[in-house]
Amino acid sequence: MISKEVIAHYIKQAIPDAEVAIVDKTGTMDHYRLQVISQKFQGMSLLDRQRLIYETLNVPMKDGRIHALEIRSQTPQEAEQ
Repeated sequence: MISKEVIAHYIKQAIPDAEVAIVDKTGTMDHYRLQVISQKFQGMSLLDRQRLIYETLNVPMKDGRIHALEIRSQTPQEAEQ
């Protein structure tokens, strides 16, 4: 199990300007839906954005605290549309 706050902390360490919204999809604190908005995603492919987030959460994914992630990654401009 891992809290939303800890997940946000991991992400903000790698992406300081990130706006992070997190939903616990099952109530078990191991299946999450993330929305990450950052200017850092500008010019990055969707796959590269996903890789960055997965790399950021590598430790809790490997140790089993996160079992599943659904990720939406956007630039601020994309989020406004």
